[in-house]
Amino acid sequence: MIDEKTLIKQLSDSSQKEGAFTRLVREYQEPLYWQIRRMVLVHDDADDVLQNTFIKAWSAIDSFRGESRLQTWLFRIAINESLNFLSKKKQVLSLDQEDFGAAVSLASDSYFDGDELQQQFQTAIGTLPEKQRLVFNLKYFDEMKYEDMSDLLGTSIGALKASYHHAVKKILAFFENND
Repeated sequence: MIDEKTLIKQLSDSSQKEGAFTRLVREYQEPLYWQIRRMVLVHDDADDVLQNTFIKAWSAIDSFRGESRLQTWLFRIAINESLNFLSKKKQVLSLDQEDFGAAVSLASDSYFDGDELQQQFQTAIGTLPEKQRLVFNLKYFDEMKYEDMSDLLGTSIGALKASYHHAVKKILAFFENND
């Protein structure tokens, strides 16, 4: 684990900026990848969104004010890039096609090594509205505290708890309806 304060200081020094950003990428690329992957489902799409995330971070690093942790700032960029990607994808496909397409894409993704139950679970998550999917992923997979989610997403803790509760109910209903 790198020291964020030192890294931020190095990022603001033009002579150390490139090396510091390389360390930032090495440190955060895996957790960011998995957060993005859980939202967009397909490996190649997740790679593209991750690349866009780091491009945005590089472009905006000089404007990072340190009001949040560097990790929180990066996750916010990754989440926004994921939502933008999904929004563009939704414009191309109708909702029914998108849900079916996500399931087919996941099943045919050579990087997905899960069994049928895991595929159904991911498909169920994929049917959630974007906000509920995001909250569910952050809570279930990343075990993020609601307080941290609130900082990351700018949403009240109560609203996040409600989103998570509704997401769990919808996932359970998905399995009940697809037995």
